[in-house]
Amino acid sequence: MWNFFAQASPAEPLIIPDSVQKANLAQTIDKVVNMDYREFFTGILNDAVWILLKLLLAVAIYMVGRWVVRRVVQLLAVAFERRKVDISLRMFVRNAVKVIFTLLLILIVVQTLGVNVTSVIALFSAATLAIGMALSGTAQNFAGGVMILVMKPYRVGDFISAQGQSGTVREIKLFSTVITTGDNQTIYIPNNSIATAIVDNYSTADLRRVDWTVGISYGDSIEIARKALLDILAADSRVLADPAPVVWVAALADSSVNLTVRAWVRNADYWDVFFQNNELFYNRLPEHGISFPFPQMDVHMKKE
Repeated sequence: MWNFFAQASPAEPLIIPDSVQKANLAQTIDKVVNMDYREFFTGILNDAVWILLKLLLAVAIYMVGRWVVRRVVQLLAVAFERRKVDISLRMFVRNAVKVIFTLLLILIVVQTLGVNVTSVIALFSAATLAIGMALSGTAQNFAGGVMILVMKPYRVGDFISAQGQSGTVREIKLFSTVITTGDNQTIYIPNNSIATAIVDNYSTADLRRVDWTVGISYGDSIEIARKALLDILAADSRVLADPAPVVWVAALADSSVNLTVRAWVRNADYWDVFFQNNELFYNRLPEHGISFPFPQMDVHMKKE
């Protein structure tokens, strides 16, 4: 029976005899007892010093590399400023350069620590492929950012309306566009969705038309109301004389005659002119005998 287990494998028996185990244990104890502890601890100390030096060198390379990256980004900003490069392109290129240089710096630091960079790159490539397949939308957002910079439907500083949001474009990032709304909320819109959506850019032209709808009562003089409205607009220096303001009858509604008032202003004056003249219309028109109707219903009772 013993011979069967001992010779089950020609190279290595399944069960090691007690005599062999005792011999191996005695040999191990002998090595520990006769070990040159001075040489052992000297080797450990040398290894520790070498590891510490590599860590210090890696930290130094990282700190210097960070300074170099910041310096390169600053030099790019100065070069773009001198050449009057579009501010949207500046921000996009700055972010891209910063990310690329930071990745290169990390690879250099890893190599300094003694890690095989080729293996790291291979592992990173495989991980990038897997993540890219899982996050295909991120790549689409990056492509959308490139399309925005090439087609330029808007720039930093423009007031736009897109994806149900309206605000001033503050930054075009690698994957999203940052806008600030009128009540100072910060909105991040993915570049892919905004690149393929309808975008209203209110900052493209220098001039913008202001429209008002003013309802007057049936029986009031349209000519008197028109003259009063035009006089109010003529007194506002922000309203342009050419093209001249106009007042037209827009609709004969159920309870009012609706007048459309149109005037042209500079883009920056749009909202101030709109709100302030709204108030002036309400305060001044009654002085000319013009009243503002409200919805009402006449009920006729028929006796039988």
